[in-house]
Amino acid sequence: MRNSRNARSATLPILSALIAILALVLTACGGSDDGDVDLSKDLPTEIPAGTKIVFADQQNKYQTLLAASGLEKDLPYKLSYANFTGGPAVLEAFRAGTADVAGVGDVPPIHAQLTDQKVPIILALQNSLTTYGLATAPGSNVKTAADLRGKKFAYAEGTAQQAVVLRALANAGLTVKDVQLVKIKLAEFSDALGAKQVDVAPLNEPRLTRYLRDFGCDGASTVDTASLGRISEGLSYVYARGESLTDPAKAAALRYLEGVLIKAYQWANTHPAEWIDKYYVKNQNVTADDGWRILRSTGTIAFPPLDDALITRQQATIDVLDKAGQLPKKVRAADDFDLRFAPVIEEAKKESGAPSESGVIR
Repeated sequence: MRNSRNARSATLPILSALIAILALVLTACGGSDDGDVDLSKDLPTEIPAGTKIVFADQQNKYQTLLAASGLEKDLPYKLSYANFTGGPAVLEAFRAGTADVAGVGDVPPIHAQLTDQKVPIILALQNSLTTYGLATAPGSNVKTAADLRGKKFAYAEGTAQQAVVLRALANAGLTVKDVQLVKIKLAEFSDALGAKQVDVAPLNEPRLTRYLRDFGCDGASTVDTASLGRISEGLSYVYARGESLTDPAKAAALRYLEGVLIKAYQWANTHPAEWIDKYYVKNQNVTADDGWRILRSTGTIAFPPLDDALITRQQATIDVLDKAGQLPKKVRAADDFDLRFAPVIEEAKKESGAPSESGVIR
């Protein structure tokens, strides 16, 4: 008995130490629940010296945009970039506290709610409704929506491409049980198609153009868009880490950054040739002709108001995932937005002439 009591006594300090270490690890990794982040205070405007913001970029788009437009050099704080592929990787960076703000599709904010991460949307961007295509593997013989039954789909949960697949299936009168969902990382979609590991994958530009360039001669193509119907809302977002929004210095910096982003995109809208050269040709390795084709398909970048109409559209995307059985719990679009940024957006649109609705590139 004495030995047993001694063993228990010796074990307790060890367990206490392990629990303490685990708590430290979870805190360092951002593992604590940040669902109670308070965003009720007015947005600050003063940016102290030494303020730093890390932008979680994808395909180098925002970094190239701010440099090409010439607006980055006038930022009153230090902005650095980290490049990621897909919303899940961005959320990990937020959870670890290594990024403050990011550009993503319309599904990552939904999955942030599922993991109780507070990463509110602060800016919405609107392209045309044809920003995604369903690319097909060489020799797959998938030409229209009627050919999708039984096919292998590249599938990445937590990405905008997830909703694209689910909309395409619903439009074709199919469910996830009628196809094979192959869960792979977003960065691997094109290679999986080319290797015929999957039959179909949703690709946005310029990934779609690069894929068709590399495998088009082998028979790679896209599913007929007319047969698919509407598979995308054409929406993407800028959202921010909740803790960054509660830091007065970072919140003021993000407020300033939002206006700069709108002005930079309006520069791209009005200088398409320069934007194509700087981004699509020199950074994304497609031809100028392909760059023009991409811009004509995606249209100008517009900035919808952060209002009830936008929340309703986001709720429709949530409902697509929910109806397909892809959400383990209920989430609300209304909880996804930081509406304090609504007047900031409208003021920047007024100053720059940026539109609320996407138009045609000429």
